[in-house]
Amino acid sequence: MAETTTTTLLPGEEVGSDHVPRSKKGTLTLGPGLRHTPPSTITATTAGTLHVDYKKAALWLEAPHGRYQPAVGDLVIAQVHHSSTESYACALTSHTPFALLGQLAFEGASRKTRPQLKSGDLVYARVSRASKWEEAEIECFNASTGKSEGMGPLKDGMLFQISPAFARRLMMGADKDGRSKGGVIVLEEVGQKVRFEVAVGRNGKVWIDSGSVRETLAVGKLLVQCDEQGWDEDAQKKMVKKLLKDA
Repeated sequence: MAETTTTTLLPGEEVGSDHVPRSKKGTLTLGPGLRHTPPSTITATTAGTLHVDYKKAALWLEAPHGRYQPAVGDLVIAQVHHSSTESYACALTSHTPFALLGQLAFEGASRKTRPQLKSGDLVYARVSRASKWEEAEIECFNASTGKSEGMGPLKDGMLFQISPAFARRLMMGADKDGRSKGGVIVLEEVGQKVRFEVAVGRNGKVWIDSGSVRETLAVGKLLVQCDEQGWDEDAQKKMVKKLLKDA
């Protein structure tokens, strides 16, 4: 279970031992904003609110309007900028260096069957390498299974910008009772009446396609407003009902 604590840390401050989850294997995963100093000291490298996932024995810092930094395993929406013989240079955000996407980093891709992407095209991908000293790398398939698992080129639809923190909340999924762990129910509420496809990137981007420009734009604007205004679940339900009534 992922929880948001009320603990806010500044750079250099230590994470209290009572906030550190324990796993059966004795492993601990540190996400953005935290650094481990052996043997057991964990300090903040940036300012933010502490988040803990006890099930996965992971913790990280979240800054409401912090910048996204690539981390291995992150699902992202990237935009092709230019290409070379071996790879595509893709933008993850306006402030990070281009990430490299291999020409064959797609399910079943070969020199003859690979997607032909051009500047401006969008892809849903996973970060496969992230380093302070090298360019990040992304791929549109699971290297372990060889399957795309929903990744690949994103055609049509619209792209909307949200904060990385809100993107993480959208991607947290539901608990055993079917309730959103991140407290964002806009997409579930709209989905009861409107059919659409959605892809959420940890880099603060969300792609939506309902087949209707009007509906796609309306759903995207709802998400952006929810992010900017911090609507609780009741407010989200109210605004979705208004949207569906006006549509």
